[in-house]
Parts: sequence; C-alpha cells; structure tokens
Amino acid sequence: PKVALLKKCSNPPPKKENIRSLTMCGHVGFESLPDQLVDRSIQQGFCFNILCVGETGIGKSTLINTLFNTTFEENESSHFCPTVRLKAQTYELQESNVQLKLTIVNTVGFGDQINKEERYVFSSCSKTSFLSLGSRHLPRRLSYTLIFIYADTISKIELQKFKIKLMSELVCSGVQIYQFPTDDDATAKINAAMNGHLPFAVVGSMDEVKVGNKMVKVRQYPWGIVQVENENHCDFVKLREMLICTNMEDLREQTHSRHYELYRRCKLEEMGFTDVGPESKPLSLQETYEAKRHEFHGERLKKEEEMKQMFVQRVKEKEAILKEAERELQAKFEHLKRLHQDERVKLEEKRRVLEEEIITFSKRKATSEIFQNQSFVASGSTMKKEKDRKKLSAVENPEPLHIMGMSLHLYSRMNHIYTKQKMGVCFGLYHKAKTLTF
Repeated sequence: PKVALLKKCSNPPPKKENIRSLTMCGHVGFESLPDQLVDRSIQQGFCFNILCVGETGIGKSTLINTLFNTTFEENESSHFCPTVRLKAQTYELQESNVQLKLTIVNTVGFGDQINKEERYVFSSCSKTSFLSLGSRHLPRRLSYTLIFIYADTISKIELQKFKIKLMSELVCSGVQIYQFPTDDDATAKINAAMNGHLPFAVVGSMDEVKVGNKMVKVRQYPWGIVQVENENHCDFVKLREMLICTNMEDLREQTHSRHYELYRRCKLEEMGFTDVGPESKPLSLQETYEAKRHEFHGERLKKEEEMKQMFVQRVKEKEAILKEAERELQAKFEHLKRLHQDERVKLEEKRRVLEEEIITFSKRKATSEIFQNQSFVASGSTMKKEKDRKKLSAVENPEPLHIMGMSLHLYSRMNHIYTKQKMGVCFGLYHKAKTLTF
C-alpha cells in the first residue's frame, strides 16, 4: 500500500536516453521515502469533500450515514424551500491512526419547487429518463459518481436495462462521470471490472437485525428484508470499496490536478492569460503578465482621470446649487427682516399712543376725584351746619315747660355738651379745608 500511495502522489519524470543507471556500493537511506510520505500524510490527516445532489427526501443522508458507518447529526430539510442553496458541514473521523476531515455539501431545495412537466429532474426507476436538472451543462470541475438509490424497487433484469439506458443518455448529453483508473497494475483489473457495473444501484439503511450469528444492516419490508452489504441484493459493497477503500486518493488527486487546474486555466483565459500569442507562438506567463499589467495600468490611469473630471464637475454643480440656495435664503432673510422692522415700528407707534391715552385718562381721573371730593365735602358741610343750627336753636330757645321743669345741674350739663360739639365742628371744618388746599 505504501508503494502504491507513492506512485499516485508522485509523478516521476519520463526516462531519457542520456540517463544512466548506477549501482550503489552501500546503503544510503532514500528507500525510506515511501515511509516518510506515509508518516507525514498520517500526521497531517486527509481531507475529502462530497457533494450530494438530489431531491429532498431521496435518501442522500441515509446513504452517507451507511457509507461511513456513522450517524451524522443533521436536521431534516423542508420540501418547501423557495430557493436552492448549498449547506456544508465538516466532520472529523478517525479509523485506527488515520484522521479524515470529511465535508458533506448538501443541495437544499434542489428539484423541489420546479415545474417537472417542462424540465428533466432526478426521477425514480419508473420514469423514462434520469437526466438531472441542468445536467446537460454540468461544470467539468468535479468528479461525478453516478449512484442509483432504491435498488430494491426494481428487478435485476429491469435494473440492467435501466443502467444501459442511463449510460447511453449520459454519453449523448456529453456528461462525463468518474471512471476508476486502470493505469495502476495493482488496481487495474478490479477497477476495470467495476467500471462495467456503473452506475451503482445501492440501498442505504442504519437499521440492524440479526441474521444467523451476526448483526447486519437491512431494510425491512412486510415481505422480507434487503441486506445492505449483500452483493446479491445491491451494489453498496462495490461502491464503498471503489469510492473509499481503493480510489479515494485518486479522486482527491484528480480533483486537484485535473479539475482545479482546468478551472484555474479557464479563469486565467477569461483574464486574458493564454499560452499562445496571436500568431500561435508560445508565450511565457511573465510576458503575458507584463503586457496585461501595462494594459491595466493604462486603463486605471484613464479611469482615474475620468473619475477626477467627473468629481470636479459634480463639485462645481454642487457649489452652484449651494450658492443659488444661499442667495434664496439671503433674499428670504432680508424680506423677513424688513417685515420685522415694519411690524416693530407699528408696535412702537401703538405703544406711544396707548401711553398718551393712559396719561390723559389718569389726569382726567385725578380731576374727577378732586371734584367729587369737593362736592362731597361741600354737601357734608351744608348738612352739618343745618343740623348744628337746629340744635343750637333748640338749646338757645328751649320750650318753657321743659326749661322750667329742669334742674339747675341738668341745665349746666346740657350747656357744656353744646359748647364741646360746637368746637368740634369748627375743628373738623378747618381740617377739611386744609386738606383741600394742599
């Protein structure tokens, strides 16, 4: 196995006539190169990517679980996804001392929301065609392995006819699938035989039942069971042996050295890098790179100049718009300022008139109050004098009967009271007259 691995991973140059073969006189040590390569590969681990294409619920996840004898934790996808998307999940597996980083890419929503009457889709064995959606334009950057699931739903005679029909349709459509290599003497015979069994018809299941003295993976039906690892029932064992045990490294190498390089070359040609010139003369990559660099540099300078001119033009247009807006704002400000000044003058005039009216009203009010006070005082004085006069007349001229009947003491008391009242009236009149004068 180590020698076979070395043959696949290393590409020795072809022998030339001027190369001589020599015999060494002793041990040197480069015979351990295969061991070194194997040890390094085991230490670094291996990577393997699988893209599963098929409708939702067709059995892709079950097949992968059965293929690697483990259960990958993955949620079931819905049948009503509006678009197709790729869902990648990476797992780390270990068998003995070999580590494998496995990436499974699932096509969620593939073939679920399309009009199946107008386009070809993945179909079951009861249909007349197996061409997938867009399989006529499949990219040639992957190694395709055609697998037919549900091998337990068709008889062996129908299955053989179906395989022949599928392969003929693929050839007519120009779809290339992965062929097991026959250039290695160690695996040429078995790979050639397995190429005749393509496409594989398999059954996947993780359910186990006891058959005889051992547990085997089966798919149970009311009429019996189908053993997954029984070559008389399906091609699952062939698929696992060819895909994992024998040709996994070749798949990795083909994907990197052939498909990726083809993809890289197409991308370089799209960028203008070619191997030959206009006159079919070979060109070096450095010359093409320098020519493209000068071309791109000139285009970049031209675009920069155009962008500068466009930027200057836009700045000028923006400045003109801003200046026009500024003039409009200034005119509006002046107009509002004039309106404000006019309103202010009007308010000041109204304020002056109102203050004059307030002063006039205050003067009139004060004059009115003075006249009212004088009239009140005059009327009060007249009434008081009349009352005093009547009292004085009554005192000076009393009725004879009453005076004669009064005692001398009572008469003196009444005379004293009259005198005090008369003096009080005179003082009150003097005080009021003084106040009015002031």
